[in-house]
Amino acid sequence: MFDEIIESQKNDMIDAVCKLIEFESVSVETSQPEMPFGEACKNALEDTLNLAEKLGFKTKNLDGYCGYIEFGEGKEMLGILGHLDVVPATIEDSWKTNPFTPDIRENKIYGRGTIDDKGPVIASLYAMKAVLDSGAKLSKRVRLILGLNEEKGWGCIEHYKKVGEETPTIGFSPDADFPCIYAEKGILSVRLRHPFSIKNKEILTIDCKNNALNVVPKYCSMTLKDKTTDTITKLEFNGLSAHAAHPDLGENAITKLVQNLNRNLDKSLTENEFTFLAKLDEIGLFDITRPKFLSSQVMEDESGILTSNVGFLGFENNLLDIGINLRVPIHTPLAEIKEKYSQLQDIFPDLEIKFTAEQAPLYVPKDSYLVQTLCEIFHKKTGLEAKPIAIGGGTYARAFPNCVAFGANMPGKKDMCHQVDEFIAVDDLILSSKIYAEAIYALAK
Repeated sequence: MFDEIIESQKNDMIDAVCKLIEFESVSVETSQPEMPFGEACKNALEDTLNLAEKLGFKTKNLDGYCGYIEFGEGKEMLGILGHLDVVPATIEDSWKTNPFTPDIRENKIYGRGTIDDKGPVIASLYAMKAVLDSGAKLSKRVRLILGLNEEKGWGCIEHYKKVGEETPTIGFSPDADFPCIYAEKGILSVRLRHPFSIKNKEILTIDCKNNALNVVPKYCSMTLKDKTTDTITKLEFNGLSAHAAHPDLGENAITKLVQNLNRNLDKSLTENEFTFLAKLDEIGLFDITRPKFLSSQVMEDESGILTSNVGFLGFENNLLDIGINLRVPIHTPLAEIKEKYSQLQDIFPDLEIKFTAEQAPLYVPKDSYLVQTLCEIFHKKTGLEAKPIAIGGGTYARAFPNCVAFGANMPGKKDMCHQVDEFIAVDDLILSSKIYAEAIYALAK
């Protein structure tokens, strides 16, 4: 019903994705009016809303925090929940081309945000356009909600709710995998601070390039000054970035630094000088799965295994600062994990523990109308007999009831989210749009 319209829009969709990539929309908190997450995020939102207006949709900018694109009539509303902010990237990260200069080769669009989540947002927008232009009769309004702070704290969605905007009746987020995500793990972020020193050394800096907690750090360095000779030594370690939901796909540069220190520094260090870091490694704080000190907790269920990503390491005022992001199986209460972390103070009395972010898990039964409908549409459009899945990632779907994540990564394809040389295949972009058009019609007719 909608495929022909979407095929006719193919070049426009590619152009729209490429234009969005050019905005280096890494969310940064500011006090500037109308751009609470920085100028690049502001420009990405305004550009998308302007495009939507030209396509015939009603739009609204919510104070620069987020915005939405809407069409149709009815008391009920289908929500499509996407985001325009991205995780940081530079060409020095081993990208083949500038991550914010779109590059089309081998029928793929390369650039930061192509799969997470600018490409799927554009696929959704043009799916809405196909339904609108088809004249299909709907009983619900359709609203594409665009956030600007998904990667760092969800301040955009909090503002959406704060200003009293309408909650979708039903919805999906094009920010994960096909065929459909029925469960998302709980998410917990922790910061640990503790006095730290190294015998006969002055710690000048620890640098992990301000890595986001939801990314496996690709770089970490420590600069030391010998107190007796004034010799300066810089220890540098490189890893491989990946999404914190899949730490096994990356190589953690912070962990490499810690383990190098544990192996090679002076073994005569006193209790408060270096043993803290060695003990943390010993109890499994840097393990990416099943950290030993959490061993009494439920580590695995139908949603997968508990994973942990040490995403930040810093040093200031003689305090070591460690940031951790955990993805917790849906049947494990986050309170139990928090209690286990709090018990670390029994081992380290001077330890400061702060839980900086917390998101409850999402679970929608596999036999629900929403999950079954989306899976049937995916099968209809692809012929693939894929089953609904659980993930460690967190999407906007958990922000509202009766919502799930739906695409745009195809089954069997490597997940390029947060990866170097992130891309979306042009064929997958177009196919996703066709799938989303069918989903819009099915859920809103």
